[in-house]
Formats: sequence, structure tokens, C-alpha cells
Amino acid sequence: MQGAGLQKLHKVRQCTLDEHRLLPSRRARCVVEQAVAMAFQVPLRELRARTRRGAPIAFARQVAMYLTHVACGLTLTEVGILFTRDRTTVAHACGLVEDRRDDPIFDIFLDHLEISIIRLANALITLES
Repeated sequence: MQGAGLQKLHKVRQCTLDEHRLLPSRRARCVVEQAVAMAFQVPLRELRARTRRGAPIAFARQVAMYLTHVACGLTLTEVGILFTRDRTTVAHACGLVEDRRDDPIFDIFLDHLEISIIRLANALITLES
């Protein structure tokens, strides 16, 4: 991502950081899961499964946990509670996703997904006000 696109992403992220938290935690999980399920083309029920499932489902869930932490501002402990996982499992998922961001195509994909989640969260807040 270059120039104006990168500046826009930083501006959206800064707006998110300025507000401590965009949505209540359960609503944040629903928004992120819906977006990740569509983006990764995996069934929502599989993403929400208690067991690991196959690698594509597990990775999509890891991305969902990462985005719930990064885009929605929840702590690792809060994310763990929402996804019925241990805080260390969430930390591991975030580390894996961060490592994958070295791939420029995946990084851009994740940036767009993060922006979409932030915008959707802001729209929901506006509707509820």
C-alpha cells in the first residue's frame, strides 16, 4: 500500500485508537466474524465451532481474533473470553497473523478487511445513537 492509501489507513486507525472501543465486545465479535466469514468464504458456523477444524477454518478464526483485538480494541483476555480460547491462544493467533503480514498481498487484504470492520462498527454506532 502506498501514498494516499497508506495515509487513509493510518487516519482510520487513529480514529479507532482515539475512541477506546468501538463496540461492545459481543457486537464486535459478531461484526468481525461476519466480515471474516465472507472474506475467507467459510461458513459462519464453522468459524464459531469450539473445535479447531481444518487449517483454512482455523486460520480464518485466528484472523478474526486478531481483528477483534486490533480493529475493535479489545484486550487479548477479552478476545479469549469471546472466542472461548485462552489468552495465550489469542496471542499466538495474533503473532501468526502478524507474521503473515510480511506478504504484501495478504497485508493489503487485511488492511481492507480492517477498514471495512471499522467503518461497519462506526455505522452501527451511528445508527444506535
